Amino acid sequence: MNATEYPRLTLYINGQWLDRQGRDASEVLDPATGQTLGLLPHASDDDVDAALHAAHAAFPAWRRTAPLERAAILRNAARLLRERVEQLSRIVTQELGKPLAESRVEVTKAAELFEWSAEESRRIYGRIIPAREPRTRQMVLPEPIGPVAAFSGWNAPAITPSRKIASALAAGCTVVIKPAEETPATALFLARVLHDSGLPAGVLNMVFGDPGRVSDRMLQSPLIRAVTFTGSTAIGTKVAQLAAAGLKRSVLELGGHAPVLVFGDVDPQAAATTLMQAKLRNAGQICTSPTRMLVHESVAARFAQSMAEQACQWRVGPGMENEVQMGPLANVRRLQAIQSMVEDGRQRGGKVLAGGQRIGDKGYFFQPTVMQTYDESWLAANVEPFGPLAIIRTFSTFDQAIAEANRLPFGLAAYVFTHDAGTITDATDAIESGTVCVNHCLHSLPETPFGGVKHSGLGKEGGAEGLMEFTQYKYVTQR
Repeated sequence: MNATEYPRLTLYINGQWLDRQGRDASEVLDPATGQTLGLLPHASDDDVDAALHAAHAAFPAWRRTAPLERAAILRNAARLLRERVEQLSRIVTQELGKPLAESRVEVTKAAELFEWSAEESRRIYGRIIPAREPRTRQMVLPEPIGPVAAFSGWNAPAITPSRKIASALAAGCTVVIKPAEETPATALFLARVLHDSGLPAGVLNMVFGDPGRVSDRMLQSPLIRAVTFTGSTAIGTKVAQLAAAGLKRSVLELGGHAPVLVFGDVDPQAAATTLMQAKLRNAGQICTSPTRMLVHESVAARFAQSMAEQACQWRVGPGMENEVQMGPLANVRRLQAIQSMVEDGRQRGGKVLAGGQRIGDKGYFFQPTVMQTYDESWLAANVEPFGPLAIIRTFSTFDQAIAEANRLPFGLAAYVFTHDAGTITDATDAIESGTVCVNHCLHSLPETPFGGVKHSGLGKEGGAEGLMEFTQYKYVTQR
């Protein structure tokens, strides 16, 4: 594929690539220009049913496939991703808008997810329980749970589907996945590398279409035994309800609104630099993005000044251009949401220290924005911005900081900056979050568990825990 080519979009069902013929379709837009990249075929009810039946039919053979053989396929997929990193990175940037350098990092992490799951598939252990009677065996045997329905969002179009697919396949499950309609070519590229790696037909199936219609049909199918979903809390709640009606296991990675606690013993400029890099990654469109900056009053002025200075210097532009640090927002909805949050903050007495405006009239570019003196009435203080907006307020006591950090019903990620061992222990114990990062912002790796608490989700993805979500245990006893 050359620098401007965009791949043909299809469905992927039972090892076959199905095009637009006889199907409805929707446009996929380039967020840097607003122009159409391609047309995405929508799955009919019959298509969804075919995908479900293919996963169901393929499951018996795949669950019996030796972990060593499953691992070989996943490792081969990782190898192909690394070989094709430039091709897939350009697709990610075309569809999502992020800088090409960021896209390369994402594709590499996707490859690492397949590598990790390949190795971990060989370590799904059972156990022997000592018996009370002679010549008695008591065994706990792990088994794959069954066909999995997977749903992934647009903001990490290579990482999120890879995490779900790799974990489920490694555990011995088959998959029907509905990735985001905004970034379909990235997901289809993952299906292609697995197809080319020798994955049997039906083990992975990929469909697109009207999200509500397709999702309902997948979730209500008795052929599906587990559900993994990444998206908003509101939609995740509905997914959980539908899954519960069929007694299907659910793994839900939902929204966040990450607090940051910056204590007075740290270098405020160094903390601001670390946080600005994390805040503006993917234009802030990450569910773990640090947003609510709670800064001790002794260093607040220097911290805010440094954040604002860096925001003004950040290079924003089309992701394909050299030296661009932040691309456009993914769609017009995100642009409008950030605009409304900035205006709401202004009307409530907030001060814009940097940014606050749309850039140009082509594409969905917005200035990196820093606002000061937020309170609980602000829209951005209660609703996840999911964009390049950071809001700052000060605190004077530890209890004040913890109260604000835990005020919202979300608990996906949180960040603490301090060098005091006692404060680290107290803060990490008190913060209600699935992940707490201390003095850095690297929160999710293939080998570590990732997931939220409270309204930020159920279950874990990644690490050994991620494979366990797709595993059930059978107790066998014999005399």
